Amino acid sequence: MLFLFEDYALDVDRRELRRGPCLLPVEPQVFDLLVFLISNRDRVVSKDDLLASIWGGRTVSESTLASRINAARRALGDNGEQQRLIRTVLRKGFRFIGAAREAQRPSTPKHCAAPVESPQPDFVYADRPANSGSVAEAQKQSPRRPRASIAVMPFQAAWKAAGNFADGLSHDVISGLARLRTLFVIARGSTFALRDETSNPQEIGRALNVDYMATGSVARSRDRVLVTVELCATDSGRVIWAHTYEAPLAQAFAILGDIPTRIISSLDTEMETAERNRAVLKPPNSLNAWEAHHRGLWHMYRFTAPDNEQAQRYFERATMLDPTFSRAYAGLSFTHWQNAFTFKPAERQAETDRAFDAAGRGLLADQLDPAAHWAMGRALWLRSEDAGSLSALNEAVALSPNFSMAHYSLGFVQAQTGDPQAALEATDAARQLSPFDPMMYAMCAARAWALFRLEQHAEAADWALKAAQKPNAHVHVHALAALILACAGRLEESFREAGLARKLRPGYSIEDFLSSFRALSDQERIYRIAAKQIGIS
Repeated sequence: MLFLFEDYALDVDRRELRRGPCLLPVEPQVFDLLVFLISNRDRVVSKDDLLASIWGGRTVSESTLASRINAARRALGDNGEQQRLIRTVLRKGFRFIGAAREAQRPSTPKHCAAPVESPQPDFVYADRPANSGSVAEAQKQSPRRPRASIAVMPFQAAWKAAGNFADGLSHDVISGLARLRTLFVIARGSTFALRDETSNPQEIGRALNVDYMATGSVARSRDRVLVTVELCATDSGRVIWAHTYEAPLAQAFAILGDIPTRIISSLDTEMETAERNRAVLKPPNSLNAWEAHHRGLWHMYRFTAPDNEQAQRYFERATMLDPTFSRAYAGLSFTHWQNAFTFKPAERQAETDRAFDAAGRGLLADQLDPAAHWAMGRALWLRSEDAGSLSALNEAVALSPNFSMAHYSLGFVQAQTGDPQAALEATDAARQLSPFDPMMYAMCAARAWALFRLEQHAEAADWALKAAQKPNAHVHVHALAALILACAGRLEESFREAGLARKLRPGYSIEDFLSSFRALSDQERIYRIAAKQIGIS
């Protein structure tokens, strides 16, 4: 059965929604909702009707139902205010009001990228004027699949006893990458079927249509187990990352615990870096949603106010190109968080609201994306809702224990007003998962704050100074280092860090510091005494 309305075609048998020749991405439940509404367009369908048809009679929350209705509207370029095609009938239900008709299926149209529900925003890229190309042009010019893809091949066992360990490692890495929700991960059955076929990355790339291939081996060296992993780009066969992990042979089961987690995080980081670099080299108006997101990450991790603005615009473009791209909403929320915390302190409340809104849209797009919960946790911290913040961040870690940013953010919140010992554990996990992270300065700073609360002032001073010396350290990190160094009696270093803070933001004071962070009353008193001592009171 095929329903036609406006320039849309809803193919019930093929479960496809098209606008002209373009195939639109629609979640299965949202597709079923559209079919039910259009099939019953001659009447108002109640909430009970929808529950019976779409959810099999199960009870769902009002917010779940609303999110599916909103998603159906977005797929059709509609919204709750306009209600051009899907109308809400107060206290009755919903009705599809478009002029739809049934028709025979035409010949298979050419696929193209997902269209956009609204015009391109008016903004200027760093290297191209605002009128240089449209979103539609970007869709036509970008042939890549919506996201990067990877095949994790079965790990090879270099000695007989390692066979089960090797297969278990492969399985854990595949599952862990899939839980990150960012990549298209080839299923275990497909990669294991090719176990003995080939080890050539380019051949695997053609066979499975993937961008990256990961291979590994488990070997023994005296009393050690060695796990070696390689990541290759399948277009060139180039090895872009390789590493060897070790575990004592007597604790061989450790390779099914800590090591897979570290492999997953490293693979994710290396592919993200490769995708960012790829996106930077492309003309801005040619980027698809995935590429626009990674171009946004490239700017975001430069940690300057102008780059933060550029990152924001690329994330907005990504969400326009793909309204279901939860990770782009998380990036957008992060840029507003940065404005509230660092770049636009005078607009803290407005930027906090924007960070919260973007995080909420990310959760609506994909409630299983750990980054969506991470963004919400950070936004809730800005709103001084620490309990809710910790809950969201713990959910992010539960969804993906390999997500280093969730661990770091847990440490950030716990260090200030929560459990300082838990903060140490969280920041340690973050640093282990991502040892070259662009936010390493923040991980070290959170650890310094936690140690200071535990009255380990000498060690706290070392970590505070380490944070200030890392790339991307901002004004608040230098101020934190100045205060903790002063409390540790290291006044010469303290004055230097206070000077750097003042250089980054003339007139910086203890009030700027305390209005950005949240310190318990006893800690606030200590920080104020130190600030007076070094002249930033």
